[in-house]
Amino acid sequence: MGTAERRETSGDDTAARETTREAASATRATGTAGRRADDGPAREAAEVQAAYRPLWVEEPAKRRRLPDPVRTAAVRAVLIIAVTLIQAMVALLCTLAGSWLAFPMVISSVVSTIAATWAVLDVWVTRQVWNQRHGVVSTPSSTARALRRERRQARRAQRAAERERARIRRRGGAGQLSHP
Repeated sequence: MGTAERRETSGDDTAARETTREAASATRATGTAGRRADDGPAREAAEVQAAYRPLWVEEPAKRRRLPDPVRTAAVRAVLIIAVTLIQAMVALLCTLAGSWLAFPMVISSVVSTIAATWAVLDVWVTRQVWNQRHGVVSTPSSTARALRRERRQARRAQRAAERERARIRRRGGAGQLSHP
């Protein structure tokens, strides 16, 4: 089946027929092939829509786009890794050919490998710094959020108890049956 053909199936998947663009345009031109009298223009519009299918369908992205600094570091790392691989291949071919260029290429490949490792670490560190500065998206059921809330409430209760004790001390315990 080529790009100008497509397989159409009925709703219950019982019968399948192949339709070419020429056959679909001929059906649209006549406007009466396979159409009942009571369907009218709605059926014709459905046939036109069935005959046309776009090449691709836009879908929302599954992941969010990387932040600009992280994306820049990632592109830099990919370029450095590509150059490193090319240098390693040239070094291998020069070594096999017995060329004088083999030794300098091996040395530059080693240096480039160190640079590529550094570039990959730069991507990782840049991503960590971005997440730390701008925060990460937390879900409402996050356990970290619940723990922070509990600690906040405990601190508030402790400060309230301390204020109450200080207030009692200032009043000199008046109206109290016992002193803490």
